[in-house]
Amino acid sequence: MQDFRDLLVWQKTHQLTLDVYRVTQRFPKHETYRLNAQMRSASVSIGSNICEGCGRGGWPELIQFCQIAFGSLSELEYQLLLARDLSYLDEHTYQELEARAIEVKRMLASFLATLRARSGKPRALARSRRISPPAPASTPTATDALTH
Repeated sequence: MQDFRDLLVWQKTHQLTLDVYRVTQRFPKHETYRLNAQMRSASVSIGSNICEGCGRGGWPELIQFCQIAFGSLSELEYQLLLARDLSYLDEHTYQELEARAIEVKRMLASFLATLRARSGKPRALARSRRISPPAPASTPTATDALTH
């Protein structure tokens, strides 16, 4: 179907996952099997679901797995907030990771909209109030999410 490595949205997700692994190494030992593991799992799930969707037979499956990735991304956003509030992440690190998560979320929403249009099944993605509709010139387009 599609090589996931060619997707800019996957590339950004992969980098976010690597960074989540780096920052969670500094979490307290008692969080190893709790918040640490939850954050790593959620971040891996985002990229993994994009990959799995690309390896499936068609648009409906890719859409389904990208929706799951979107849910995992929302989960990671909450976990980043919790880690900051527990003082496991400093404010600067939190802001950096949160901004990148929001960037990926916008790209994934745009990618989903393009996939739905191509599959002939348009459906509005429920957007959180933090995600504004993409601006025509400044926000990455779905086409940008499809390739480098």
